[in-house]
Amino acid sequence: MTRRLTLVVCAVAVFAVLPDTALAQKSAAEVFGRPAAPESQPKTYLEEIMLYSYIENSYVGNLGKTGRGDVNELRFYDHDNGYTFNAAELSVKKDPSERYRLGWGVVVTAGIDSQKNHSLGIFRDIDDSAPLYRNTAKFDLPEAYVAYLVPVGEGLTLRAGKWATPVGYEGYESPKNLNFSRSFLYTLATPYTHTGVIATYPFAKWVIVGAGVTMGWDNSDNNNGHVRPIVTADFTPIDKLTAGVHAMWGPEQNRNQMQDGDVNNRWIVDTSIQYTGFDRWTLAVNFDFAGEQNDPALVGTRRNANSYWAGVAGYAAYDWTKALRTIVRAEYFADPDGVRASESVPAGANTRLWEVTATIEYKIWRGLVGRLEYRHDQANRDAFSIRNIQGAGLAPTSDAQNTITVALYYSFF
Repeated sequence: MTRRLTLVVCAVAVFAVLPDTALAQKSAAEVFGRPAAPESQPKTYLEEIMLYSYIENSYVGNLGKTGRGDVNELRFYDHDNGYTFNAAELSVKKDPSERYRLGWGVVVTAGIDSQKNHSLGIFRDIDDSAPLYRNTAKFDLPEAYVAYLVPVGEGLTLRAGKWATPVGYEGYESPKNLNFSRSFLYTLATPYTHTGVIATYPFAKWVIVGAGVTMGWDNSDNNNGHVRPIVTADFTPIDKLTAGVHAMWGPEQNRNQMQDGDVNNRWIVDTSIQYTGFDRWTLAVNFDFAGEQNDPALVGTRRNANSYWAGVAGYAAYDWTKALRTIVRAEYFADPDGVRASESVPAGANTRLWEVTATIEYKIWRGLVGRLEYRHDQANRDAFSIRNIQGAGLAPTSDAQNTITVALYYSFF
């Protein structure tokens, strides 16, 4: 372990002295040293291509007893206790514009986080078990799409391929999230990516509405022959206030799970709001409400096999200086049917989870950023530290979990 940490520190030190690195994404024109177009002229093609890349490592320490296999239950993205090479990513994207109407995007990743992002049909087979997908490759293609700006009215944008879900406040790229660890809402309640077609249109300067069809939750190989509609609405009613409402529905079960031809729909309604109008503050809240008809985990155990889950997460971040930021996240997640927390609790077991996470983020040098994070997870029942209990077999032994994490990421551009 000491040798691993030494290698990580040395690698970070090398990256920190690379010339001309940046803290955020850059245009291809900047990277290649091409001059920018005059302000009165439209951007060049290279200026419209945006590059983003980072690597991330972490060390997570459980302050209590870990589960079997030395893991932190229900924490899929920081699941392994100890050192983890989380991610290496390269993102190249170009939004469609009036001058160059064809847009596109490609994102490639490697590392343990990539195993969680896999969609069915891309580096994951149907027999690879949820939620950890440990049999899948440690690399992924989380996004690959083309887009086109149709010259209709204010501009209709069509996008087809695989893209990150608009559902939720957090995303699969950890550096773009306020905290290092993902919320329960992200890991348990919502999809990560979609493969399909979506159209968006700005009905006003402050509202963009979208509608389309996808192959479902983290699905690129339709498992039942049905498409799933998705609708989105993103608002900017005033400067520094943004809000989004997103919904999708449709059957997610395999054909053999839908008995007698019944179409059992899964649905979700998601709302996110962010406000940055107070000096140095970022405030956000995320609500999710979802359910599934005849949930396979409940079929055969009771007459009403429908499942529901819901949650809310609030965020408050404060920038003390240009380099130092502190963040607090508080979250409540209700899983009354025990289907989303099924890694730790039996199906049908009423489970309520809440957590508070405190993160200190410091920009060390150029693109090098360090995070120190404490997180407390709590449940209304034993849901953590699964161990082999004599005479009872494997079972969770604790209703709480506390961890401290040290994470480093380096953003190239």
